[in-house]
Amino acid sequence: MTATPLLEPYVLADDPVLDMLNTCANVDGAPFEFWQDDGDVERWLIRLGWVTQDAIPAFEGGALLATAKALREVIRVVVAQRKAGEQGDPTGLNGFLRKAVSHPQLAWPAPGEVRLVRQRKLQTPEQFLAPIAEAAAVLLVEGDFNLIRTCEHPECVLWFYDRTKAHKRRWCSMALCGNRHKVAEFRKRQQL
Repeated sequence: MTATPLLEPYVLADDPVLDMLNTCANVDGAPFEFWQDDGDVERWLIRLGWVTQDAIPAFEGGALLATAKALREVIRVVVAQRKAGEQGDPTGLNGFLRKAVSHPQLAWPAPGEVRLVRQRKLQTPEQFLAPIAEAAAVLLVEGDFNLIRTCEHPECVLWFYDRTKAHKRRWCSMALCGNRHKVAEFRKRQQL
């Protein structure tokens, strides 16, 4: 019996907020949820640099997963509305932003190294995920939505921020969808 390889969420969007949206994707043509439990969310947060392993508080079982999925869907809706040029409803995202409890703190670890760092309360999953909600709000306000796209492959639902020089990126990834498109086009030409 061969073990099924552990699937990791795609990290190819060139924006961590869009990478969050891509934690629910199509794999082999079928919808796939990469987040199955709190551990999956924690590994994703560490992988993308949102937190370090030692900075993850203990929450009630399933609370982080439920909150992360709820935040992801709130972000998905407002990003899609912004992309479509519609007036979105910020109520859901504002709810997450309201729960962020933070304050600036002056850090002075050595002479000449004065900096301001943000201290956050991390007592609830909402507070813990607040930096992602804040990043989503910044993306909605400051992002160039002419360059925020979904993959052109008809079976793909992945988002990306086109940061290429020519701004002509069409695929979430050449390895995933670009090559599938090229193979399909080649087969069509061979049938003629």
